Amino acid sequence: MCSNPDQRPLDQEPEFNQFVDAAVSRRRFLQLTGAASTVGFLAASPMSTAVANTLDNKPELIGFDAIPISTADNVNVPNGYQADVLISWGDAVLKGAPDFDQSNNAQAQEMQFGDNNDGMSFFPLSDTRAVLVVNNEYTNNEYLYPHQGKKISADDARKAQAAHGVSVVELSKRDGKWQVNIDGRLNRRITANTEMVITGDAAGHPLLKTNADPSGKEVLGTFNNCANGQTPWGTYLTCEENFNGYFANSADTTLGETYARYGLNNNDRGYDWYKHQDRFDMAKEPNEPHRHGWVVEIDPMNPNSTPKKRTALGRFKHENAALTINNDGRVVVYLGDDERGEHLYKFVSKNKYRPGADSNRDLLEDGTLYVAKFSGTEGELNGQGEWLELTWNKNGLTPENGFPDPASVLIFTRLAATQVGATTMDRPEWVAVHPDNQSVFCTLTNNKHRGVKESQPLNVINPREKNPYGHIIRWRPSQGDHSSNSFEWDIYVLAGNPDVHPESMMAGSDNIHKDNMFNSPDGIGFDKAGRLWIQTDGKYSNQGNFAGMGNNQMLCSDPNTGEIRRFLTGPIACEITGLTFSPDYKTMFVGVQHPGEDLAPSHFPQGVEAIPRSSVIMITRQDGGVIGA
Repeated sequence: MCSNPDQRPLDQEPEFNQFVDAAVSRRRFLQLTGAASTVGFLAASPMSTAVANTLDNKPELIGFDAIPISTADNVNVPNGYQADVLISWGDAVLKGAPDFDQSNNAQAQEMQFGDNNDGMSFFPLSDTRAVLVVNNEYTNNEYLYPHQGKKISADDARKAQAAHGVSVVELSKRDGKWQVNIDGRLNRRITANTEMVITGDAAGHPLLKTNADPSGKEVLGTFNNCANGQTPWGTYLTCEENFNGYFANSADTTLGETYARYGLNNNDRGYDWYKHQDRFDMAKEPNEPHRHGWVVEIDPMNPNSTPKKRTALGRFKHENAALTINNDGRVVVYLGDDERGEHLYKFVSKNKYRPGADSNRDLLEDGTLYVAKFSGTEGELNGQGEWLELTWNKNGLTPENGFPDPASVLIFTRLAATQVGATTMDRPEWVAVHPDNQSVFCTLTNNKHRGVKESQPLNVINPREKNPYGHIIRWRPSQGDHSSNSFEWDIYVLAGNPDVHPESMMAGSDNIHKDNMFNSPDGIGFDKAGRLWIQTDGKYSNQGNFAGMGNNQMLCSDPNTGEIRRFLTGPIACEITGLTFSPDYKTMFVGVQHPGEDLAPSHFPQGVEAIPRSSVIMITRQDGGVIGA
């Protein structure tokens, strides 16, 4: 495949490097601070200026007092708020499920809430009844098994597969609070062994056919489900991320470029599923990995429905799927590929959304996929961008360049993005569309390879070498048209540590200070009022570059001013991820994932000597008000 024409060898200093220190040093931030002081250097960007011009008509969005950092083994929220555990790994989802016990077998886990909950969505059925759909990304073998994963049996492997996937849980509201309804008829577990169908141009392609499925259209399971999306026609989108970690090659032969680009090699990540099921052994089923790394659409209102893998949205390490309805009625889905040096994507449906129409169910079946390319002006951390079309026989996606048919572009989306010259990014994770539908935000978590690897030189949108802290970008499509091929962008916030790095760009942007600093923004989402909620999955050592940052956390930001306040801190060694609200925005559901990972001293949520368990937390205001107001 052709390399990105914009990439330069490391021994040739990129033009951007020549001005980056002057442009984004802490001193430069202060020089550029204007009326919208909390935005710092971003006040100089056209997008920030446009926002600032409307501030007189905008009420203050954030109504709570910020909380300090924490290194304690609990969840902390502001005064006047309450955090309760709704459900934890191993709690019953289906009737007849046993109580949680580390020694529970695979059959028990198939009836229980999965592990390491991540993205989630709330589907109201009435004022007192709802469905909560939650991703279960992966397992921590040190807690999943009494033997800590030292020797995995066939039943152990199946238990882990049952702890993956998606949990569909009915909720009922009693005495003003939501709780799990174990008798709910919509309760369901979707696992790594659930039957699914493959749709779109890649369905039935030879690269998706296996011995078990010669049709190339039927696949078992979904796993490593990171974040999510929700459609206006009532379905749930779950996104397959690090699927590569479940496959091994018992033949110990060299795999080709199409495998290497997706992180597939001879070894898995210690799950050992390949020892018990041939489909995870690439020596026996070389096409099985091509059947994973997709967005899966699930109907939570029909527990007998078959999930659909939507190949039109491309195959890569999906983070989430941020869906919006364009002004012309077409569906637009923004998608991040969470790996260092990968890309940001957009899907535009061929057909239009029509409220109440049955045809909406197939809107993700057919459309056009794009990848982002960013450009900018010297000395500015804002600029323009374009969406490059990923369509077969266009932009060099031709047989002579390794793409023999339309399906190959979707199956090997990453290679297609490189072919057309997309911008390499610092791990694009969650994307969120502002409720006014005029701007879009994306977290870039971190990237130790930025400016170090030849394939990932510094660029205008990813300006910091090694980038330990991450940043958040935003863009506006031209003329408010999400199907447009052009947009303008700026950097909304550079996370950093002004105490450790007071005079460098590692201090962060001017809306970062000692009372709100954080690293590795990951999950983001908006509430109805336009508050931006930011969740972190970063270093919690509280030392060195990360001194004063404490455990992972959730913050709230006002996009009108750039102000950021800390709202929640999590227990020891956890990630804060997953976010959804009840329709009245008086209950917030938040995920606490992998507390105590790598045997860190956590016993959340039960305390004492209990095994730490990933959990969904329910946050309410004691006065019954709207969260964040």
